[in-house]
Amino acid sequence: MTNTDVNDLLNAGVHFGHLTRKWNPSMAPYIYMERNGIHIINLYKTAAKLDEAKLALKKLASSGRKILFVATKKQAKDIVAEKAKSVNMPYITERWPGGMLTNFVTIRKAVKKMASIDRMKTDGTFETLSKKEKLQISRVRSKLEKNLGSISEMTRLPGAIFIVDTTRENIAVKEAKKLKIPIFAMVDTNSDPKEINYVIPANDDASKSIKKILEVITSSISEGLSERNKEKNNLNESDLKKMKSASIENDNEEKKDISKDSKEKSKKSK
Repeated sequence: MTNTDVNDLLNAGVHFGHLTRKWNPSMAPYIYMERNGIHIINLYKTAAKLDEAKLALKKLASSGRKILFVATKKQAKDIVAEKAKSVNMPYITERWPGGMLTNFVTIRKAVKKMASIDRMKTDGTFETLSKKEKLQISRVRSKLEKNLGSISEMTRLPGAIFIVDTTRENIAVKEAKKLKIPIFAMVDTNSDPKEINYVIPANDDASKSIKKILEVITSSISEGLSERNKEKNNLNESDLKKMKSASIENDNEEKKDISKDSKEKSKKSK
């Protein structure tokens, strides 16, 4: 895994923060200077924090855990959806469903309801309904798909959550903190980094900046997934021979036990 190139971050405009009057003082360690009333983020600190996040996410992905991506702001939605899909990770780009994490059982029920409607359409049950019922069910299905379709494959709580704009997604932050789910996030100069486990100081408003950070993050996740697949497929010939040998030994032991039992039964019958 290569270290992040600061020039790439510069070209993507990752260094542009918010107006100085909107700053959060807790972001001071990540700010390089002020220029024309705007805070400039220290990209060397961004690169270091990004590399730290990359390693942690790669490890999570290689362990088989899911990372939930969250971004509901207009300029981030499409980018996050595309990048999350590319590594087969769940994402939320519409309104954050209250209780998404803290009331996950209820959310799973809603997802199952969506699957149940799909089954009705395939087994012919849907066609037996009246026009009005069909319309109502179709509307319910569309609403569920819009809000929860992207997490339909998430059968348990995620191993981590990645957020674009923690101020906007404050409810997601609170729920993740409550459940001790690690939070990775792009944190701009107007946000509070104290609640975030892996802070990536960055411009979270410009699509170019968001895209750059997401490319780096999903690339590391992809590496972790590749490692996991290699481990799964890494049963070499020596492993198979050991398996075969162990299997033969177990069979022989079972035969000995059966033979011993039959002899004892024979003696008792005499």
